Amino acid sequence: MMQVHTSNRDCPPADADLVDIRDVAVDPNLPKEERIAEFLRQIKNPYHFKCGKFTVRARFTEGGPSLEECLKQILI
Repeated sequence: MMQVHTSNRDCPPADADLVDIRDVAVDPNLPKEERIAEFLRQIKNPYHFKCGKFTVRARFTEGGPSLEECLKQILI
């Protein structure tokens, strides 16, 4: 299982330093593990990135709802 480690949680990067997810391109022909590794290499922090003019920051609380549950609340 792959683990993601982030650093500088108390001092997030300036928006200008964040990767725009629209610029991330991963070869779909790579094996799953390599696609994941390549995505993480490019995005740098999957919990804090840009999408155009928007900054995306994902945070989860221990014992809180899962991402799937949150998305269901938004979409249903």
